[in-house]
Amino acid sequence: MLEYSYTVRAEWDAESSTWVATSEDVPGLVTGADTLEELVEKLRVLVPEMLEANGVLPADAAAKAGVKVIAERVEPSRAVA
Repeated sequence: MLEYSYTVRAEWDAESSTWVATSEDVPGLVTGADTLEELVEKLRVLVPEMLEANGVLPADAAAKAGVKVIAERVEPSRAVA
């Protein structure tokens, strides 16, 4: 069971064609990936590392941290001829 849960917001950046993740819960977190799946896998490693590095949690607790990813992608609609 997870003792801690941290929320990460993932937003699609159409200009760079990447998912970009930031978090108010994880100090300094800014990362990206080509797919949402790749981003989630990256966050599973990066979030505990950053929590420990920033002194938010000790290493043993950071390893048990859960990551809640909230993803948003807005696309323009296309008119049907």
